[in-house]
Amino acid sequence: MTAVEQMFCFQCEQTANGKGCTRMGVCGKDAVVAGLQDELMEAVKGIGLYADAAAKLGARDRAIDVFVVQALFTTLTNVNFDPQRVQDFVSQAAAVAAKAKAMYEKAAKAAGQTPQDMKVRTPSNGAPIILRRKAEQGDDITSLQELLTYGLKGMAAYADHAQILGQEDPAVYAYIHHALAVLARREASAADLTGEALKCGEVNIRAMELLDAANTGAYGHPEPTSVRVTPIAGKCIVVSGHDLKDLHDLLVQTQGKGINVYTHGEMLPCLAYPALKKFKHLVGNYGGAWQDQAKEFDAFPGAILMTTNCIQKPRDTYKARIFTSGVVAWPGVTHIAAKADGSKDFTPVIQAALAQPGFAAAEPEKTIMVGFARNAVLSVAGAVIDAVKAGKIRHFFLIGGCDGAKPGRNYYTDFAQAVPQDCVILTLACGKYRFNKLPFGDIGGIPRLLDVGQCNDSYSAVQIAVALAKAFGVGVNDLPLSLVLSWYEQKACVILLSLLSLGIKNIRLGPTLPAFVTPNVLKVLVDNFNIMPTTTAKDDLAAILK
Repeated sequence: MTAVEQMFCFQCEQTANGKGCTRMGVCGKDAVVAGLQDELMEAVKGIGLYADAAAKLGARDRAIDVFVVQALFTTLTNVNFDPQRVQDFVSQAAAVAAKAKAMYEKAAKAAGQTPQDMKVRTPSNGAPIILRRKAEQGDDITSLQELLTYGLKGMAAYADHAQILGQEDPAVYAYIHHALAVLARREASAADLTGEALKCGEVNIRAMELLDAANTGAYGHPEPTSVRVTPIAGKCIVVSGHDLKDLHDLLVQTQGKGINVYTHGEMLPCLAYPALKKFKHLVGNYGGAWQDQAKEFDAFPGAILMTTNCIQKPRDTYKARIFTSGVVAWPGVTHIAAKADGSKDFTPVIQAALAQPGFAAAEPEKTIMVGFARNAVLSVAGAVIDAVKAGKIRHFFLIGGCDGAKPGRNYYTDFAQAVPQDCVILTLACGKYRFNKLPFGDIGGIPRLLDVGQCNDSYSAVQIAVALAKAFGVGVNDLPLSLVLSWYEQKACVILLSLLSLGIKNIRLGPTLPAFVTPNVLKVLVDNFNIMPTTTAKDDLAAILK
């Protein structure tokens, strides 16, 4: 391995020079963690081989299913930077693989079959694993393998959130094992891998449906809600990430302690859930998207809880008062681990908040509206449809996805501001922070900016589009609806695959195209789905509305 090949990672939008991180990840991941994550990915492929074979014989083990999902999730961008915790996953994977093999062998013998010995086909020339596969199989096959891999990682995040709240489907786990087995054998053709990527997107719709059912079943359907975005006086905790259960449990444990709780980043939509917003000390949202956290957390005069992905390297000024939970981790940061029954004790977070000064005084109140998930939007679908038929609403734009620090994302601000007054903007995920505090007004009482929720709420956006298409008696591609998406990490990849699996075309994607997608693979996506890179807000808007 050469000095410039200590690692190789190109799974996120901000990868170095638009090609790949080779010494240190732009995200902060070092070569040690990158190597351990590669090792973990190869290990879960081995588990997938045996779990897939066992599933075909009617055998499964939920513990194996959940481990694989959490192992995939821990390799997602901006999740786990702690080499010891990743090493723990690698060590556990060996035992889980042995368990999966034994399960398969037992099932095979019970079926009168001779068990087969299965191994992951991994080229071994000393370079990082992706570069080995590139050298052996070529760029295009490796590109498609990575597209499927990142789809699985994104789906695993949704499946993990759902299972934490008791929503699971064995079919989702079975597909994950199947796809891992396909990747492990490395025998699939380009056409087969393309089909698998679209199948991954299709299964992910079910995973997102489970998560939607989990969140709404536990906390109710989001309601249009005015949210304060300026602080009030008092001790405080800010909660970032995506996990609703962590926020709920923290709210329960902070009741009566004189601590105000704020959401941050993708947790903003939590303020619209009835069972969460009933807590009076959940007072509003602090700050913006994940990439601004170092500056924002430094200025925050309380404790910080990171519940899932989107963590950045903490500054020393707040490292002692930031805490992690779930699969997210950073070396030297206190982790709140789940107990055997799944509960968590947030006492260290509470004590840290009480030890900090808190906000000395309230700032003038400013608010924004959230809570326009599928239930809220479809409840007024009749009025929306009437407005379209009357010519009051000309077009819908879904402007959403991940935010990030890389230059070029001001495109989404410019685009949203340029959308004509007779058009409605749907948004979701942290990309909305580029414009969600701007005044957009309304059309006959219908807000022009409808915040659907987290990236985890993409199912809501899909259901809104499907319902509108049904109401108008047309296909989704025939709706006056355009998708202008931003991407950063692997959940965005699997959402794109889900949209493609539904046959949705003409998506504009930016701010840059994925480094792992080769020109030949991109051509397939363009030829079949007319995916387009974003250009300028003015030109793209003109092309859409002409």
